[in-house]
Amino acid sequence: MPCSRSVLLILFLLAGSLSPPRLEAQSAAPARRAQSAAPGFAIEQNYPNPVNPETWIPFTLGASLFEQGTPVTVTIRIYNMLSQVVAIPQAVDHPNGRGTPVFNLPYTDPGRRTAYWDGRNAAGELVPTGVYYVQMVVNDGRGPSEPQMTKFSVIGPSRRRLLLF
Repeated sequence: MPCSRSVLLILFLLAGSLSPPRLEAQSAAPARRAQSAAPGFAIEQNYPNPVNPETWIPFTLGASLFEQGTPVTVTIRIYNMLSQVVAIPQAVDHPNGRGTPVFNLPYTDPGRRTAYWDGRNAAGELVPTGVYYVQMVVNDGRGPSEPQMTKFSVIGPSRRRLLLF
């Protein structure tokens, strides 16, 4: 049995080192450059990471996005390794109320916000153990800002016990 635990750990670590899927003609390098260039918004690393099963996704909307005096729309999506949309997280602190999907959701003022994901796909099932990506798009990707993405891991309860030797 110890051998299978080691193999599982090695497979999980290898899966975590794979490069992210290409989403909207975007690779990992442009995502990192976009974050460091401060385009007026930033998605931060979710917590906890690894996820088991829920997570919070902090993001910031900078004042430069609101210079025109119009609201900005934010979309956050969770993708799997196959570039398939798995879920849309929910807003935690939006005027429309807690639990509003962050899909073309308008924000009227700058600040740090949080989205919540319960670890379930669109069908309401817990997602399997693996590597996932969270992507943030502001104003449907129009303008100088490219979508931003971060990577995280989901570890199911049975897998977590195996990894904790």
